[in-house]
Amino acid sequence: MSAPHVLTPDRSVSTIMLMVLGALVPAICAYYYFFGPAILISLALASVTAIAAEAAMLRLRKYPLKFFLFDGSALLTAWLLALSIPPMAPWWLIVAGTAFAIIVAKHLYGGLGNNLFNPAMVGFAVLMISFPAFMTQWPAPLMLSQHPVGFTEALQYYFSGTLSGVKLDAVTMATPLDTLKTQLQLQHAVSDVQQMPIFGAFGGKGSEIIAAMYLLGGLFLWQKRIITWHIPVSFLATLILIAAVFYGIDGSRYASPLFHLFTGGAMLGAFFIATDYVTSPTTPRGKLIFGAGVGLLEYLIRVFGGYPDGIAFSVLIMNAAVPLIDAYTQPRVFGHNTKAE
Repeated sequence: MSAPHVLTPDRSVSTIMLMVLGALVPAICAYYYFFGPAILISLALASVTAIAAEAAMLRLRKYPLKFFLFDGSALLTAWLLALSIPPMAPWWLIVAGTAFAIIVAKHLYGGLGNNLFNPAMVGFAVLMISFPAFMTQWPAPLMLSQHPVGFTEALQYYFSGTLSGVKLDAVTMATPLDTLKTQLQLQHAVSDVQQMPIFGAFGGKGSEIIAAMYLLGGLFLWQKRIITWHIPVSFLATLILIAAVFYGIDGSRYASPLFHLFTGGAMLGAFFIATDYVTSPTTPRGKLIFGAGVGLLEYLIRVFGGYPDGIAFSVLIMNAAVPLIDAYTQPRVFGHNTKAE
């Protein structure tokens, strides 16, 4: 049989991006159900900003708009960023983060396929460092909220910064990761902290279901061969392993592996962020090393760092190591005798 040996039909960039966006839909639906409609406004703002910024940069670089604008890459960046930041953030925060991700992290590096760092995580990191107070305004689960926010009220808050007759504290609360870290600093045991209403069966109330939907979407992408198993498995296995070690050392000070899996951005990061084609290694062994590095850094930042969750920073740190990882994990070339040289 002569080359080329094509085992699966070719997929365009737009087809792949569309499938990844579709895989995010179950988690978005769960987000809407447990935390209200603000996430839909956040996604819409980020999407419009991403497309506008993409069009502007393509125009400046004299690239054909139709071909590049509708490949879905800008929209995916927008969705990943919107799902990573609080949906009760002001409109300008979402716009600024998304525009920075598209203009600086993507196009100033040469556009799709040339960026060293994941654009969505660059946008997140810039917002977290520049506006930490706004990045902690997470909505409370609807079943715990003193004043559940509807679509009209959420829209009003986005553009005016106020809620009719209600203070923002009445509709927001600390995330489970932030709550656990704060309470541990007050010398409370993990088992006592997890009795608080914000915690569910093994993660955050509502957020553990969202994490399960990310897992479901990730398995769909793996089944469709959009992603391989290497990065998600090494990421999650490393996170489980290190969490199990510390949990075994002192279960009163360190949360269980299940808590770390189904809280925060672990599942989103494992299947949708760390697996980015452009900013992750190309070799199977390199992907295993990359995923393990992200999982290790994720845990260390969560438990010992200054931020409640560390998915963005762990991915960005490992993005910087990708060229080195690729260089040292290239498979042996068959028919080439390296020892003879």
